[in-house]
Amino acid sequence: MNEPFAAVEIIAAKRDNGVLTDPQIDWVVDAYTRGAVADEQMSALLMAILLNGMSDHEISRWTDAMINSGERMSWSELSIPTVDKHSTGGVGDKITLPLAPIVAACGAAVPQLSGRGLGHTGGTLDKLESIPGWRASLSNDEMLKVLQECGAVICAAGAGLAPADKKLYALRDVTGTVPSIPLIASSIMSKKIAEGTSALVLDVKTGSGAFMTDPEQAKLLARTMVDLGIRAGVKTRALVTAMDVPLGLTAGNALEVRESVEVLAGGGPADVIELTLLLAREMLELGGVKGKDPESALKDGSAMDHWRRMIKAQGGDPDAKLPVARESQQVFAQSDGLLTKMDAMKVGVSAWLLGAGRSRQGEKVQAGAGIEMHAKPGEMVKKGAPLFTLHSDEAERFARSLAALDDAVSISALNEKNVKNEKNERLPLIVARIK
Repeated sequence: MNEPFAAVEIIAAKRDNGVLTDPQIDWVVDAYTRGAVADEQMSALLMAILLNGMSDHEISRWTDAMINSGERMSWSELSIPTVDKHSTGGVGDKITLPLAPIVAACGAAVPQLSGRGLGHTGGTLDKLESIPGWRASLSNDEMLKVLQECGAVICAAGAGLAPADKKLYALRDVTGTVPSIPLIASSIMSKKIAEGTSALVLDVKTGSGAFMTDPEQAKLLARTMVDLGIRAGVKTRALVTAMDVPLGLTAGNALEVRESVEVLAGGGPADVIELTLLLAREMLELGGVKGKDPESALKDGSAMDHWRRMIKAQGGDPDAKLPVARESQQVFAQSDGLLTKMDAMKVGVSAWLLGAGRSRQGEKVQAGAGIEMHAKPGEMVKKGAPLFTLHSDEAERFARSLAALDDAVSISALNEKNVKNEKNERLPLIVARIK
């Protein structure tokens, strides 16, 4: 068929720092999706975008083109508002698991399309798949049924949702073009807008364990995504949150499910509870839902009821024993003192090397692999006390995992200066709020 453009013209325009026209963007995204533009040509264009950036209008049009490559979902049959949350990912970030049932228990519907982990950040679907019987793939009709019955659903995006993004995401991963704000923003927002939610809260992580280590870059990404959502008619706001230290006390699949269930049962680590409740309140306010307070949904057991119903509705057994790794090894404190640092990136890489994550798309993860943390920055530790327990099905993985933890923690003598430094060096939980 005669194509209206040649890919090389569009590559050259962006290579020379030009602004792509709407028809050029519409065509190149569509042509790549249907195979008329080759991988090597799209790789060149992605690199040009990474190096030269895009205007706000170009990003918006690129996002629309990706949405238009597939279907748009609708929740018009539901009688209650829909609201979703998206996190850019981090270490120990299991917030979606307790958050969705809490928000559902407070009166909103949560259609949560989630992803799998790649590299050091864990994937929500991988975590939930450690629950015996639970399944991630649902048809649109099944999603609607679970939402109607349970108020929340967490599942994989279907093949019909932004297929252009699936192809582009896989290509970016192997061509070094992942860390581009226009490409990250359009990738996330094309799926979230096509998902059909009426309100969206973004949790953009920053710090050593995050994708955007620099808080200023994280704020720019958050602002770009909020603008894209609002332009598309989705009520959108973002929180930029800390990922310099892992969230909670676990990083791994079944380990994080266990911790999430502890939160729903009224326990769990303080930082996980704080961020979960904060995001729940943001979601309910943005969705215009004036039901019960999220904290009371934890206390009265209604959040746990919604969790159990949601897991059962997707084939899982909420009472089943979670998988446990075959081997474990502990790491001990080398001195007494104040734990002043725990590098989230190093902990994440260590958990990944234990088998909790994957190094390429489609690789199988170990359900029981990961790391338990026995202390967090700001706490006193004793020499010889355990700092970490490493879990893996394969003992030969421990050596590389331990090497990744080298210099991950710092322990300092307890004095006023060190206590002050520890507080000053930590990012606040909420770095910025962008509306």
